[in-house]
Amino acid sequence: MEHQVYVPAPSARLRQALADPARVARAVPGLQQDAGAAPGTGRLKVRIGSHSITYRGSLRVTAHDDGTYEVDGDATEARGTGTVKLALAVRLADTDEGGCTVTVTGTASAGGRVAELPVEAVASAATRLLNRFVEALAEETPKELPEAAPDEPASVFETEVPPPSLAPEPEEEPLPEIFAEAAHARRTMIGRSAEEVDHAPPRGRYAPVPAPQTVAAASALRWAAPAAALALASAIVVTRALRKRR
Repeated sequence: MEHQVYVPAPSARLRQALADPARVARAVPGLQQDAGAAPGTGRLKVRIGSHSITYRGSLRVTAHDDGTYEVDGDATEARGTGTVKLALAVRLADTDEGGCTVTVTGTASAGGRVAELPVEAVASAATRLLNRFVEALAEETPKELPEAAPDEPASVFETEVPPPSLAPEPEEEPLPEIFAEAAHARRTMIGRSAEEVDHAPPRGRYAPVPAPQTVAAASALRWAAPAAALALASAIVVTRALRKRR
């Protein structure tokens, strides 16, 4: 067999994809990769005309020094004894339009259910599978080189701190008396509970005028009582002395 496929990607990018077995496995349409197995090993469901056949096998790609690639594959029917083997050679050639022509040549042998189907239907299914494989292989290759990561912002610890200004700081003007009293009241209220603040008496010019003290009056009354008692006792003694003389 011989088949050609054109893809809008240069051959260098396709070679990068063919050199990665994981990309090759992802490019095979319908391949279900087996967990823990080598890339390209799994189950593949192929539709030929109105029939569907599921195969289990593996696919391998080998690069040669002349720039060509060898694709080997073998599979067995999941429900049957039929087998399929293929040996393909892949050549890449750049075009003037910036794309690449992929030429696939080789042989394939099959037995079991696929051998019972019409040759035209088998050839059409093989061509469709090759086209989708090459197109998916081109999509697996990035079209553009990854952009360089932007520079990370400098840490706050690495940021330069400007030197302090040498100009003297302006002196603060004294606050008016009413503002000074308000500031003093605020400082005295800090740290006190809400109940203490609510019941605290006002201060400053709004503080209540204290009642006049009566210390002097209380002191005079305290000495007047004994003096009065002494005078009364003296009067009684004098009165009795006068009565005795009569």
